[in-house]
Formats: sequence, structure tokens, C-alpha cells
Amino acid sequence: MDRERIIQVFFFGFLALMAYELYVLLTPFITPLLWAILLAFLAHPLLIELDHLVRRRSLSAVIITLGVALGVILPAIWISGRLASEAQTLYAQVSTMLSGGGLGRARDWMLHSDFIQAINRRLAPRGIRIEDEIPKHFAAAAQVISEYVAHNVTSAARNVATVVVDFGIILLIFFYLLRDGESYYNSLRDLTPLHEDDKKAVFETLRTTLSSVMRGLMLTALMQGATIGLGMLISGVPYWAFLALASAAAGLLPIGGTALVWVPASLYLFYASGWSWAIFLIVWCLISIGIIDNFVKPMAMKHGTGLPTLALFFGIAGGLEAYGPIGLFIGPAIMSVFAALLRVYRKTYGENQREAA
Repeated sequence: MDRERIIQVFFFGFLALMAYELYVLLTPFITPLLWAILLAFLAHPLLIELDHLVRRRSLSAVIITLGVALGVILPAIWISGRLASEAQTLYAQVSTMLSGGGLGRARDWMLHSDFIQAINRRLAPRGIRIEDEIPKHFAAAAQVISEYVAHNVTSAARNVATVVVDFGIILLIFFYLLRDGESYYNSLRDLTPLHEDDKKAVFETLRTTLSSVMRGLMLTALMQGATIGLGMLISGVPYWAFLALASAAAGLLPIGGTALVWVPASLYLFYASGWSWAIFLIVWCLISIGIIDNFVKPMAMKHGTGLPTLALFFGIAGGLEAYGPIGLFIGPAIMSVFAALLRVYRKTYGENQREAA
């Protein structure tokens, strides 16, 4: 083995070792880093426009960072206080219901309702008695609800400090990415050993995918959460702030979506307030979600991801499973870059093979 080959082996081996050590160093900050990259990517067009006015990149980055901080912190303080109050009230009501026979009263109401009686008459010939089955399920539900509420109320309090620290790290990284992100991007692009056209195809695909997914999913999910929360507030659904947040989170899911939240809320309204408010909430949610999905989301996504619907579904679902919430963006990005690399392979090697043949 000549000296040049030894140098190459040593260099790439040492580079791999340092890359692994860098990964170990950055592992505790991977999630804040990825969120900061996504935020910087989303805010980059605004940075360009603001830089034309201010003429100083650092000052523009500071202004946008402060705007993001205030835009997140102030609503977060309000909604955190609201959620804490609602969580305490919910926990107290669940405890009272479990200890005061609330489930028993609900069970008695179900057993004497006309709907349950009709089902009971149909099941009786098969030897199934609802009055025997319901107590078992209510007892199991009582235990599950009690354990879930107790666990999540305490864990939420423990996670507050972690969220504050992570948010501070996100803002710090966000500022430097706004200020110097273009140089990082160009350096990474230059390091990629591809032809210029292939680099453009891969990086343009990544940019388009991230833009489309962030605008399409995040914007529409936030709008759906806000409109559904407003409908719940008007119709008198308790814990509407918590349910609005849950609706926004459910809007990111590839299956079920916001219906996982507003359908049970409508059923509750039917039980507590009558059919009029339940129908109002159903119509409100259907109209608002229909407008957002059919008008706002296509406008937000513009050029789209370029992925088939099935590939986008697996990208979102698989990303959620593999990476958690950040996987909503990582999954489609991986799918899109892989598809771009396949196109590069087909163009570069497929054509060469045909020419050789």
C-alpha cells in the first residue's frame, strides 16, 4: 500500500471517528437543532425582505428572533396558564366523579335510555345483557382515566423546565442560522460530490418539500385548532383551550385528524346541552375544516412536495413513528430526497447503460 493510500485511509477513518464524536456531542440538542433549522428555513424569505430595508443581516436576524420569541412566549404564557387551570379543574372533576358515583349515574342513564334499551332487546336473544357488560367497562374506564390524569398532570409539571431550556436553545440556534445560514447551506452544497445539475435537483427538492410541508401542515393545523377552539368556546364546551390545542395536534395526523377531538365534543354537547349546540359545533367544524383544507392548504402548499399521495402518507406516518413530532417534516423530506436521488441515478447511470448497450 503506497503512502498516498495510507493517508487517505487515515484521513477518512479519522473523519468518521470525529463525525461520530460530533454526533455524540450534538445528540442532546438534536431536537432543538432540528426545530431551529425548520424555523430558520420558514423565516428565511422574511429575512430577505427585512434585510433589504435594514441593510444589516445581524440586526434583521435579531428583529426576527425577538418577534418569534414574543410571538411564541406571550401566547404560550396565556395558554399555559389556561391549560394549567383547566388541568386542575379536570383532575378535580374526574376525582369527584370517580369517588362520588358519577360513573354509576352515567351507567344508569345509559341503561335507561331508549337507544340502549333498543340495543338490549336485539342482543337479548343472543344471551348478551348490556346491564352486565357496562359495569365492567365503566370500572376499567375509571381506572384508566384516573391513572392517565394523575400521570400526565405530574409529568407536565416536570417537563416545564425542559421546555423552557429547549426553547432558549432553539432561539439561540435560530438567530445564528438566520445570520449565517446561507453560508452553511452553500458550504454543505459545495461539499456534495455531485454534478451541479444533480446538486440543484436534490437541494431544490429538499427546499420545496420542507416549504410545502411546513406551510401546508403547520399553518392549516394551527388554523384548524384555532377555529375549532373558537367553535367550542361559543358552544360552551368545557376545557376548550386544551381541546383547541389537541385539535391542532390532531390536525397533523395522517388518519383521523381533528375529528378525533370535535366528534367526541359534539357527543358531549348532545348529552349536556341538547342537539342544537351539538349540531352547531358539527356544522361549524365541517365548514371551517372544509374551507381550510380545500382553499387555505392548496394555497399554502403552492407547488407541493412532488410526492404521490401514498408516499406522502407513509412519509408523515413513518416520520411520526420514527422521530416523533419533528418526523412530520423529516419523513417527507427523506422521501423527496430519495426520489430525487433516484432521478439522478436514472439520468446518470441509466443513460450511460443505454449508450453502452
